[in-house]
Amino acid sequence: MELVLATRNKKKIEEIARITAGIPVAILNLDDFPSCPEVEEDGVTFEENAVKKALAVAKCTGNPALADDSGLEVYALHGAPGVLSARYSGEGANDRRNIEKLLLEMRLVAKDERKARFVCCIALALNEKNVVTFYGDVEGTIGTERKGSDGFGYDPVFYPEGYDITFAEMTPEQKDSISHRGKALREFRQFLRREHGLAA
Repeated sequence: MELVLATRNKKKIEEIARITAGIPVAILNLDDFPSCPEVEEDGVTFEENAVKKALAVAKCTGNPALADDSGLEVYALHGAPGVLSARYSGEGANDRRNIEKLLLEMRLVAKDERKARFVCCIALALNEKNVVTFYGDVEGTIGTERKGSDGFGYDPVFYPEGYDITFAEMTPEQKDSISHRGKALREFRQFLRREHGLAA
């Protein structure tokens, strides 16, 4: 079985490949299918975006496709940046600019009101019509400055609940064990084991 990851994000590919290690399937990504177009993430929920990407890539490649949509929801900002997490700072958005905007928006938010969560929806399109979804989330708080150099996205300012270090200060194994994406991918592994007898 070949499974195509519906992303060109190198960090995300590394993380998904690490968490799904041991599954007896060939993991490909969109770099292996340069003719596949970019899929516009215009859904209002993480699920809508993940399902749309998975179906489009399954149709383009003829293989089962795995898509992830994930982001940060800050309670004091009424759930922002949410589905706009990767594009939070507007045109030309990148991790550094997104974090700068987030910290600016939260500059007057008290320490005990800086709660947030990471959310992930993984969509597995077995073909052009058959999609299964898996979910994960992790609660935490937003710091006031960047800490750590690992991870990506908002990892340098996110302190998972029960920890005094950010995701970006954790080892990959530490983060994988509690992260939103790690939880969703473990649900995915269980599905493969239960339905297809594939996962180790």
